[in-house]
Amino acid sequence: MRVNPLHSVGARLSLALLLVVAGSLALVYLVVIPSLQSRLIEGKIAQLRRERTTLIRRYHEDVGSGLVFVDDAASIVNARVALYRIFSQKPAFTISPIQDSSGYRLSTDIQRDPIALRSAATRAYQHGMVERGGTHYAEVAFPAPDGYTIFVSAPLGDTLGAVGVARERLLIAGGIALALALAVGYFAAWLFAGRIRRLERAAERIASGRFDDPIVDRGHDEIGELARAFDRMRLRLSQLDRARNEFIANASHELRTPLFSLGGFLELMDDHDLDATTREEFLATMRDQVKRLSKLAAELLDLSRLDAGHIDLEREPVPLASMARLVADEFGPFARQSEHELAVEADGDVFAVADEQRVVQIIRNLVENALVHTPPGTRVVLRVAREGTAGSVTVEDDGPGIPPDELAHVFERFYRGDGSQASGSGLGLSIALELARVMGGTLELESGRARTAFRLTLPTTDLMDDAEAPRLEPVEAS
Repeated sequence: MRVNPLHSVGARLSLALLLVVAGSLALVYLVVIPSLQSRLIEGKIAQLRRERTTLIRRYHEDVGSGLVFVDDAASIVNARVALYRIFSQKPAFTISPIQDSSGYRLSTDIQRDPIALRSAATRAYQHGMVERGGTHYAEVAFPAPDGYTIFVSAPLGDTLGAVGVARERLLIAGGIALALALAVGYFAAWLFAGRIRRLERAAERIASGRFDDPIVDRGHDEIGELARAFDRMRLRLSQLDRARNEFIANASHELRTPLFSLGGFLELMDDHDLDATTREEFLATMRDQVKRLSKLAAELLDLSRLDAGHIDLEREPVPLASMARLVADEFGPFARQSEHELAVEADGDVFAVADEQRVVQIIRNLVENALVHTPPGTRVVLRVAREGTAGSVTVEDDGPGIPPDELAHVFERFYRGDGSQASGSGLGLSIALELARVMGGTLELESGRARTAFRLTLPTTDLMDDAEAPRLEPVEAS
């Protein structure tokens, strides 16, 4: 599905960057320009204020010499200077400029200047900015001897012009910055979105069942970590896919072999010349094949339930020694027939929190595995013990052991060793391991020369004291 460019991650990241830059520039504009204008105006007023002492001294000198004060003062401060006289305070306070350096006799534009009025009324220094005729002025006024008020007014055209230039240049620079931010942001976002698009294509390949192409992203950010997680997922799914294919192939083979065998025997049973002895042999073989099919079906059902997490388990105290003895009694005839020595060793019963039937199933698988895969004369021992807060059942034999290169595959599904003793479906140990895990326990393998031991460990319970459990003597089944 093609994504609208305006709705893409690149466009959204670019827009976000543009908004951030625009917001930053607006903030700079709102903070810098008013502050700059205010500082320049205050600086101009402060400059006029510093001339106050000089102007008062000049006032005394000019008055004593008969000179026009305002002309001399204007040349000193380079600004307009006027001298006000207070005419009346009642009923209305009025002042009037009697001297003005601007040359206007009437001085109508400053007749009611607010700065001069405040200074004359308060007989104190006053300052501020006023606007006259569309022009802004910085003004100061302060009292002079003999009841006069000295007024100084300087135009702010140059000052405000500098502020306007700064404002214009800031806007131009901001526009250029926004354009660069948009271009650079879109390019960077396009590169970033390209990495995401590669991950999207990789996810589509994985979804379609293609696991061969690795997912490579050399970045060290979150996208790089996501790509590496995707690649780990690809490898895991590839392994699961191969395992699924192998599972289906092996399961098909395991089902097909007894079915073909049964079909062949059924055809032979149609022979009317078949004698009774041979017929009984065929029936016995067919029963074995049916048992094999039943066991395989039960194992496949257990595997499917374990994979789906839907297997039902009971949580109750299980006497491990009693379970070991039960399995030993069950396999006693088979052990004698195969010339194996089968024994149970337990100082006392240990109670574990588990499912009784599943514990028996695990022990049965372990014992059957030991009896089938070891030569005649091998001793198989079931040892029950307490290990801290856990109870264990160890099925140990003194057979030839498992080759080192096969140890890592023992618990794999459908795995069967390459030796002559290999047989069965290859699911028993895998199911035993999964059952032990879902019951909160472990199943571990120890193998060496002339020794193989599978140890089932399950959490114990305090519902029944071991001292109350029945004492069992070692059971020999030979």
